[in-house]
Parts: sequence; C-alpha cells; structure tokens
Amino acid sequence: METVVSGIRSTGKLHLGNYYGAIQNFVKMQNEYNCYFFIADLHSLTTHPTPANLHDNVKTVLIEYLAAGIDPDKATIYVQSDVPEISELYLYLNMNAYMGELERSTSFKDKVRANPDNVNAGLLTYPVLMAADILIHKATKVPVGKDQEQHLEMARTFGNRFNRLYNHDYFPEPYAFSAGESLVKIPGLDGKGKMGKSEGEANAVYLSDAPEVIRKKVMRAVTDGGPLIENQVKPAEIENLFDLLKFLSTPDTYNHFNDLYNSMQIRYGDLKKQLAEDMIIATAPIRDRINDIANDSEFLRKVAAQGADKARESATRTIREVREIIGFMKF
Repeated sequence: METVVSGIRSTGKLHLGNYYGAIQNFVKMQNEYNCYFFIADLHSLTTHPTPANLHDNVKTVLIEYLAAGIDPDKATIYVQSDVPEISELYLYLNMNAYMGELERSTSFKDKVRANPDNVNAGLLTYPVLMAADILIHKATKVPVGKDQEQHLEMARTFGNRFNRLYNHDYFPEPYAFSAGESLVKIPGLDGKGKMGKSEGEANAVYLSDAPEVIRKKVMRAVTDGGPLIENQVKPAEIENLFDLLKFLSTPDTYNHFNDLYNSMQIRYGDLKKQLAEDMIIATAPIRDRINDIANDSEFLRKVAAQGADKARESATRTIREVREIIGFMKF
C-alpha cells in the first residue's frame, strides 16, 4: 500500500479552500492508502503566533479534521511538533539545500513582497521542512494544491540529492496526487486569487461559519457592472464566483447562471444568494460535528496521542536509517 502524506498549517479555522482543495481528498484516500495527515504547527511559527494562539489553532484544526471526516482509525492524524524526528531530518536536508534554489522559490518571493519586515530563515527554508514532512514517511503521493507543486518538486530534488550524495537509493520520489481528476484551487471572495486565511476574513468562508455569516460574506464578494456584450470573457472576480458555483452548486445551477451571463441577463445578487445557500448546505453537517467534537476533550487527547505514537514509529525508523547512511555512530 502506497504512503500518502499531507498537512495543513495551524493558523486558524479551516475554510472551503482547505476542504475542497485537500480534506475532501484526504477522506477518500484514507480508505485506499497508508495515510499520514498532520497539523503543521512548526510551519506556522514563521508568522510568530502567541503560545495561546498556537495551542488554540492546533486544537481547532484537529477538531475540524475529524469533523470533516478523517478517521483516526483509518489514517494517522498527528501534530507536526509531536514528531521531533521531522525537525532532525529538516536539519540534515538543510545541509544540502542551496541558497539560490531557496531564494528562487515562488512562495518565498511572494512572502517577501507581502511581508518585507518578516523575512526569516523559516520562510526561506520552508520547502526544506515540507520535504522533511514528506520524506520522513517515505511518501510517494502528496495531495497538494497547485500553489504547492513547486515545493513538491523541491522535495524530490532534496531527496534525490541525498540519495546521490550518499550513493544510496533511499528516498523515493513523491508526486502530486488527487483522488479527483486534477489538483484543485478554490478561489476567494475578494476576486484576487485563492481562498486563504492570510488574505483576510472576508476572503474565506470557514467550515464553522454560521449561515448568517456566510450570507454576509458572499453578498460582499467583489463583482463588476455586468457584461457589456454577449458571451463576454469573464473578468477574474466574476470567474471566481463561477468557479465557486462549480464546486458548491449543481451543474444545472451553474449552467443557469452561465447562460444568464452570456445573454447579458445576469443579476449578481441572485447568483450570490444561490451560492451562499449552497455553501450553507455543504458546510451544515461539518459545522454540526465541529460543535459536538469540540466539547469532547478526552477524545481529542486520545486522537492526538494515538497519532503521535503511530507517526513516530514510522519517523524513528527513517531517522535511524538516515543516520546510518550519513555515517553517524553510537559509541
């Protein structure tokens, strides 16, 4: 059975982008693969969360992983920092990662432009830690979004470089994988790109959002004055709304509004109302489970402890073999 590894940063509540771009796939994969799904609290340190926020965010992601359908008896769910072997492998891989290739990373350049006062080493070596997350379990399949494909390519580079340096065919090559037909990128409500926490509250619809909150967010989504000619090419902010319809609504609903747009009869208010109601329907069962699981602290502790034990069993084996390959000895 092939091994799958993926994780989500513990920077707050999960949103529709996380669900359709990742977690929905996780739920499908857990029945067919040896799955490790982690909460990336080490990665979140690049933004310097307070201890209280870090703790609460990890707990939130764990709750929402479970509420969205990830089964701890089928997949290994763990907190990244509970597996210190990841940090050790991160150190070894950093020794063979070069400044030039790290500085050329698209995500690093984006972060530098967005946060010029917080260009820390963790941001620079983010792809190396991601590689350690994957290689620690010798995964071959990684369900990542389109924006992470470059990081995955770098993980292959670091693994292959280790193999060449030590003349040992040890790490397999991991590749992007989706249980669906293709990798998914969920657009945000601000009309500028993907849905994400860092883009602000108004950009994302969270799995735990109440119906009235979802309606307000969607009604405030960016639109334009409407098409000026029939079959006009949709601008980015309008294409985003139609992309959301593809994920949240039925094909008939999408086609209905698409026909209205192409015939210059579209009323964005109607489209938004429909989209909001479909979002509410899609998130309702998850939202109910979130509330139930959040009140069961004993269950959450059990899941975290069980996941840490299972993840460390795999990670300890890898680190022991990596140390031997590198040449470390015990006296």
